[in-house]
Amino acid sequence: MLRRTAVATSALLLGALLFTSCTGTSTTPGPTGAPDPNATLTVGLSLEPSNLDIRRTSGAALEQALIDNVYQGLVTRNGDDGNAIVPELATDWTISPDGLTYTFTLRQGVTFHDGTAMTADDVVSSLQTAKDDATIQNSADLAGVASISSPDPTTVVVTLSQPNIDFLFALTGRAGLIFKNNDTTNFETTTNGTGPFTVSAWNTGQSLTLARNDSYWGDKAGVAEVVIDYIPDRTAAVNAAVNGDLDAALEVDPELQGQITGTGRFQIESGLTTDKGTLAFNNARAPLNDQRVREALRLAIDHQALIDTLGGGQPLYGPIPPLDPGYEDLSGSISYNPDRARELLAEAGAENLTLTLTIPSVYPSSIATFLVSSFADVGVTLKVSSVDFPTWLTNVYTNHDYDLSFVRHVEARDFGNFANPSYYFGYDNPKVQSLYAQSLATTDEQQSSDYLAEAARIVSDEDAADWLFLSTPLTAVANNVANFPKNSLNVRLPLAGVTVSSE
Repeated sequence: MLRRTAVATSALLLGALLFTSCTGTSTTPGPTGAPDPNATLTVGLSLEPSNLDIRRTSGAALEQALIDNVYQGLVTRNGDDGNAIVPELATDWTISPDGLTYTFTLRQGVTFHDGTAMTADDVVSSLQTAKDDATIQNSADLAGVASISSPDPTTVVVTLSQPNIDFLFALTGRAGLIFKNNDTTNFETTTNGTGPFTVSAWNTGQSLTLARNDSYWGDKAGVAEVVIDYIPDRTAAVNAAVNGDLDAALEVDPELQGQITGTGRFQIESGLTTDKGTLAFNNARAPLNDQRVREALRLAIDHQALIDTLGGGQPLYGPIPPLDPGYEDLSGSISYNPDRARELLAEAGAENLTLTLTIPSVYPSSIATFLVSSFADVGVTLKVSSVDFPTWLTNVYTNHDYDLSFVRHVEARDFGNFANPSYYFGYDNPKVQSLYAQSLATTDEQQSSDYLAEAARIVSDEDAADWLFLSTPLTAVANNVANFPKNSLNVRLPLAGVTVSSE
C-alpha cells in the first residue's frame, strides 16, 4: 500500500437529483389539530418517471413514488429504522440453518387494486418471472434462486443454490414486487398493485396522483389523496412551497431554505441516505491504472471545502455509507495533502497530466469548477465534458469511455460494484471479490459485515474511486403534516402513515 490506513473504529441513481444540505432538523412544533382523513397531501419532487412500468423501466423516480405506496413485496425496508427488513405481504418467514431455504407465510385478505385476491400462485409467478426475465429491473438479484414453490395456499418456499445473506434485502427491491399472474394491465400508463394507494391520474410532465385504497389489507392511508408535483427547478419548488401550493418539498436548496422557513408554516428536516457523490476513476485506463495517480487525485481534493462550497453534506472516505452493513469510519485513511499529491505524480511520471471529467449536466457546475481548481493546484489539467444522462449512460456506464466521472450512487448495499470487474469503474481485485463473495455466503451477519469492512478498506486503500460527499438532503414539511418519513427519501417515499390536519 502507498500509505498506512488507520484501523477504523466502527445504491446508482441515474437521474437528475441535485446536491443538498445536512442542516439539522428545525424545532418548529408539529400539528396540533386533528388529522383530516379527507385531506390531500401535495409533495414536490424533482425527478419524474418516464413511464409507470416499474418492472422494466430504470430510474429511482419509480421506486420513490410507487414502492410501498402502490406496489409491495413479501418484505420491505424501513428507512427510518436503519433500513431494517420488515414484513409486508408475508407476515413472517423462517430461514434454514444452512441459509438456503426461505419459507414465507403469506398475509391473508390481500387484494390487487382490480379487486382480485392475491394468491400464492401470484407470488410464485412474480418471483419466477423476475428471475427468468432479464428485462426486469434487478433480475440478477434472483440469479442464485434454485426453486420457488408453494406447498400450500398460505406458504411460499424459495430455495437458493448457495447462501446469500442479502437475499431478503433483494426482495425489498423491484425483483421482489408481487404482481397478479397473467395480468393484462398496460403497466406503462396504469398500475395494479396491492398497496395503500392506487394511481388515479398521471399528468405527464406535471404530476402523479395517488388515491387511498379503501380495500387495503392494512391500516388505511391517513389522507384521501396524494398529489406528487414534479418540479425540476429548485427555485420554482421553493416558490411553490412559499405560495402554499405544497405540503412538503424534497431536496430543498440550502441557499433558499430561509424563504420557506420565513413563512412560519414549515419545518426543515434533514435525513440519512446512502447517496454517495462518487468521483469515478477509470481503473482500466492509463494513467488511472496507476494507484499513485489515483491517490494523488484524492489527496488534491479538500473534501470539507467542497462540501462547504456546495452548501452541505458529510464527508465519506470509503465505499460503504453508515446505513449499510460493513461501514467503518475511514476518515483516518486519507486527508487533503497537495504536496504529497505532487510527489506521487512525479513518482508516477505523470507531471503535466491532462484528464477529462465526464459529468451529467444536471449536477451543479460548482462540482466540476472545484475539481478543476483543485487538480490545477497539483499540476493536473482537468477538462470538463458536461453531457446529458443518456449520453453519460452510453459513453461512461456502458462503453466505459472516460477518464474521470461524477454521479450520485444512491442505492443501498451496492458495494458489489467494486467486486465486479465489468462495472464501469474497471476495478479488478480478486481479494475484494473473494471477500464480497464470502460476505454473501455466510449466514452470520456480523461476519458478513466484517468481510465487507475488510473489502472496503482495500478499495479505499487502493483508491478505486473517491467519495466526494455523502448527501443528507433537506425536506420542508408543513406544520400541519405529521409522520412524514425522514430517511432515504430519494429512493423510497412511503406515505401511507402521513396525516394532514387543520392548523
